[in-house]
Amino acid sequence: MIETLLGGLLGGAFRLAPEILKWLDRKGERSHELAMQDKALEFEKLRGAQRMAEIGAAADAAWNTGAIEALREAVAAQGRPSGVKWADALSTTVRPVVTYLFVLMYAVVKLSTFVGSVQSGVGFGPALIATWTEADQALLSGILNFWFISRVWERRGGQA
Repeated sequence: MIETLLGGLLGGAFRLAPEILKWLDRKGERSHELAMQDKALEFEKLRGAQRMAEIGAAADAAWNTGAIEALREAVAAQGRPSGVKWADALSTTVRPVVTYLFVLMYAVVKLSTFVGSVQSGVGFGPALIATWTEADQALLSGILNFWFISRVWERRGGQA
């Protein structure tokens, strides 16, 4: 009798054991699947952020291209005559007049600095050296480069 009872219990236990193992396996599979879904969601977030960055970069590039084209068109439009003779004549004098006024103003400031230094008792040589600074030398160098070296470059067709 005990063998029958033990056989029934062990048979039931052995029959139940695979179901328990399947349940544990499914539980592990579900947790693994959940972890994989979390990883996939994290990956999609990263991919979305990267795509948004790409879209932003493309938009910036398009905007910059448009801005450069607008600037190019504005500069080209400035060079085209309007057809009104007095307006075109006035337009051609703006840059030279501004340049001459700047050079005149610069010369007056430098001369007044020099004269003020000499009148305050500084000798001619030290006043001249104090008036002419490295910034003045750089400015003169830039002007000479623009007016002379760039002309040679343009004559050669921009070739070295």
